[in-house]
Amino acid sequence: MLIGANKEIAKIAQFFLFRLVEDDKDMSQTCLGSYHSVIVIIRNQHLKEDVMANKFIPGKNVEVPDIPYKDQIELPSDQTALIIIDMQNDFVKEDGKMPTPGAEGTIPRISSLLEQARSREVRVAYSQDTMFKDDPEFDIWGQHCLIHTWGWEIIEELRPRKEERVIRKNRYDAFYQTCLDHFLTRIWKVKHIVVVGTVSNICVLHTAASAGLRWFRVVIPADCISSLTEFDQALTLRQVTSLYNGVVLKSSQNIQFK
Repeated sequence: MLIGANKEIAKIAQFFLFRLVEDDKDMSQTCLGSYHSVIVIIRNQHLKEDVMANKFIPGKNVEVPDIPYKDQIELPSDQTALIIIDMQNDFVKEDGKMPTPGAEGTIPRISSLLEQARSREVRVAYSQDTMFKDDPEFDIWGQHCLIHTWGWEIIEELRPRKEERVIRKNRYDAFYQTCLDHFLTRIWKVKHIVVVGTVSNICVLHTAASAGLRWFRVVIPADCISSLTEFDQALTLRQVTSLYNGVVLKSSQNIQFK
């Protein structure tokens, strides 16, 4: 489609084409070809301008859309689950294989939220990234969370209790080929999911997205997730609110289980 000035240029080209054809019928085919060439040039210029205007290739500085943080939220204890994503030694501890910046800093806040959940008998599940020798994911990230190693273990500060579910997963999404959905929907029958842990735009976001697609109400406290970059953190919070109608809060202290 041609718009604005380009459309006017096309009209002018068309006018001169018809004048030339009327003056010399033998030039009709030549003029027609020239006319089409002009249209192609105009179209290509328009597409180039469209790409520039919409910034399909982002610049160095990207404006972050507004993230609608909620001030506080109350969740029914008997219809809510807390899911702790990949808080394992390799991702959290400084001497792990792939430590995430800020992950250790989230431990006290996640621990506090976990204690509140336990005191209110909120269901708790952990995802545990579980890799095996020659796992294809090592081609992306290098070796990490190899089963039965120290790096694979969930950190001591957040050690699961016997009655809490530990979901071993092989990909980013804690729902993918696991029993998580079965427990949430058929056994626990929850409607609300609070997601915390690491890494924000990888396993946290993929799990939150899967939950959202299953129509769970997803809640994420920003101070309980950690990412590799600030951009990744903003992306996660933006996606959860804009695509899955989820709730994000700046502080986990503003979540209350009732």
